[in-house]
Amino acid sequence: MFDFLDLSTLIYRVPALLLALSFHEYAHAVVSDSLGDPTPSATGRLTMNPLAHLDAVGTLLLILCGFGWAKPVMIDPRYYKNYRSGVLKVSLAGPGGNLLLCFISIFLMGLLQRFGMLGMGGYQFLYWIMLYNVWFAFFNLIPVPPLDGSKVVSMLLPGELSWKFENFNAQYGFIILMVVVFSGVANKFLSPLSNLFVTLCYNITYILL
Repeated sequence: MFDFLDLSTLIYRVPALLLALSFHEYAHAVVSDSLGDPTPSATGRLTMNPLAHLDAVGTLLLILCGFGWAKPVMIDPRYYKNYRSGVLKVSLAGPGGNLLLCFISIFLMGLLQRFGMLGMGGYQFLYWIMLYNVWFAFFNLIPVPPLDGSKVVSMLLPGELSWKFENFNAQYGFIILMVVVFSGVANKFLSPLSNLFVTLCYNITYILL
């Protein structure tokens, strides 16, 4: 989807990536905190500071290869009034936050361009914010651990099926994820979804401006 090995774009990609990763994890932390869980705050994750969220190896791989990870936010669902709905909300918060940032970046591009204030540097930065966030959102919805989609599916399935799904993922999930990513299967699903959402955001921006 992206040319990750294009070093000339690093000046724009790195801050855009840090923003996408940090906001994703921060969104998880904020929603869990709002549901009464003090764990994200106690572990220093209720912040937008990238240093609190970065995994060095995962971030480097994401920059160079398009596949990587941040440190998962620790949560304690025992604090939630409703376990399933709480975990579901927290799991969806990260991808939802990324989609929001994607829309904001597209809207800002349209707004700045309308007033003749969008230079090449600003365009490149907002462009990479858009791409990283839309890709990160849909990638994290793949239903295999450690991605958010695995928890979303697990919380939507009835009791026994949920247990079987989690048990299967615990044994084979990471292997499946590796195959999906490095075989190119992920891009076949992610690209159409990402393009559809980006097109929708452009259309909404056009209507609003």
